[in-house]
Amino acid sequence: MKFLPMIELLNDARAGGYAVPSFCVWNAEAMNAVLRVASDLRAPVILMNGPCEFSVLEPELMSAVAHTVAGRYNVSSALHLDHGDSPELVKTCIDVGYTSVMLDYSNRPFAENAAALRKVVEMARPHGITVEGEIGHVGKADTMTMEGEGDSSLTQLDEAMEYMEQTGVDALAVSIGNAHGQYTRLPKLDFTRLEQIHSSINIPLVLHGGSGTPETDLKTAISLGIAKINVATELVTAMMKTLLSQQNSGKKIWPPITLGKANNAIEAVVDKWFHVTGAVGRD
Repeated sequence: MKFLPMIELLNDARAGGYAVPSFCVWNAEAMNAVLRVASDLRAPVILMNGPCEFSVLEPELMSAVAHTVAGRYNVSSALHLDHGDSPELVKTCIDVGYTSVMLDYSNRPFAENAAALRKVVEMARPHGITVEGEIGHVGKADTMTMEGEGDSSLTQLDEAMEYMEQTGVDALAVSIGNAHGQYTRLPKLDFTRLEQIHSSINIPLVLHGGSGTPETDLKTAISLGIAKINVATELVTAMMKTLLSQQNSGKKIWPPITLGKANNAIEAVVDKWFHVTGAVGRD
């Protein structure tokens, strides 16, 4: 099946009271693992990658692989550029077949962030491509993750409303106490802030840093407008634990078999997230 504009999936999620999980994928095997589980569970899904993953395959090849793998499955899905770090990268991803793009200028001054996203919207909208922006800044929970920079700054309602008016983005990533990476302590999400944003802004909201967030908090966040939840660290952790277990077993490592076991671990994480977000059976 062809990738859909991400906004189509998110609008359905908002209307249905669930969220669509967005999984970080970096090769054909990870893409296939995610889409296979999505197909089995009849769950809409978003594949995402960005500058870090492009060190494995550049955007054109990453997109070509994703489109090829997705063509094997009849499930609603989108291909998303996550944390794009330049307008040039955004344009490249638009040109090579991404159906959603994010330019992350959340750590820059408000005016620069808004002006840049307005240009992205003008670039993407004629092609029917979804644009995600971020106001407030989702930082890092640990020192290992490559996503986010420094400390978080919470999303301010007045800035969020002004940002929406100036940019016209389709989806908004918010900072409400969430963070990228492995939480060293449980996050304390500001649901009052989220409720205020949700009641004032009529577009899907996005939660970055889903990994490690308690299920009860996730369900509350979904009830308050979160329609997309990003998952990366749990996938990486599951894969690395499997690889290290094989390395420490003392047995010979044959990469295809070892990677196959790692993909099985990824599938277990993906399955969990479809159930947690309420996406099972929604496609």
